[in-house]
Order: sequence, then structure tokens, then C-alpha cells
Amino acid sequence: MLEKMKRFVREMDLCVLATVSEGKPHCSLMAYVVDDDCQEIYMTTLRHTTKFRNLTENPMVSILIDNREGYSGSLRSEAKAMTVAGRYSRLENLDKISLIRKNLLARHPHLEKFLGHPDAEILCIKISSFLFLNGLAEAHFEELPAQR
Repeated sequence: MLEKMKRFVREMDLCVLATVSEGKPHCSLMAYVVDDDCQEIYMTTLRHTTKFRNLTENPMVSILIDNREGYSGSLRSEAKAMTVAGRYSRLENLDKISLIRKNLLARHPHLEKFLGHPDAEILCIKISSFLFLNGLAEAHFEELPAQR
């Protein structure tokens, strides 16, 4: 099941990132890419945003990835959704940042101007678990081994 979950994360490329600071939740629609092992999810934001401030104050996040596009009416009972729990980690390695930026642009060319902004920051979310919902009642949970 874990490989099916990872495949779902790789196939999608939009998510809702949920952050919290001082007890106040904040959700953001985000474009993302994932590393080859599906251990880390990468996205970008500007440093002056609420989400970035929240991440620096509380690195714990929840991410919702789903396939709701194209599902309406009775088909909604067949929709799939994944809740990814993780932790924000600041990237320092310039080579890794450059590679992630390249991957983001390959998957999301519309981000070119945004990524070129001097205040843009690549976010790294280290995944700790997946909760996969297949339809209305079938749920599967997988915890990933702790990362360094």
C-alpha cells in the first residue's frame, strides 16, 4: 500500500498546505514536486507570507492532496485524498536548492517569474506519515521511518 500512496503523491502536483501559529490555522493552495523516494515535498513561497512566518514558528504541517478535479455528482464517492503529515526543514545546500528549483519549473512552468523573485524561498517538508482515503470509507495509514 505504501507504494500506491507514494505513486498517488507523485501523480498529483497541487496540494493544500496547512500551517498553524499561535493556535491559528492557515491553509494555502500550493504547487509541489516530490523527491524520488517520496520522503520530501517541495514548494515555494515568499518570505513575507503568513505561511512562511507560521513555518518558522511551528514547523509541523499537514498537507492535503486529492484528485477532486473532474469528480462531480455520484462520482465524488470514488475520489481519493491523501493527508500527509510532515515537518518543515530549511534548505541550506545551494546545489539541492538549484535542483529543486529546476524540478519545480519543469513541472510548473507558470512559477518561473515567482521563483525568480528575490524573496522566494523553496520549502522542504519532510514527510512523517500518509493517510490515504480511497472513496468514502476505505482508509490506509503508513508512518515513514524517522528522517535525519
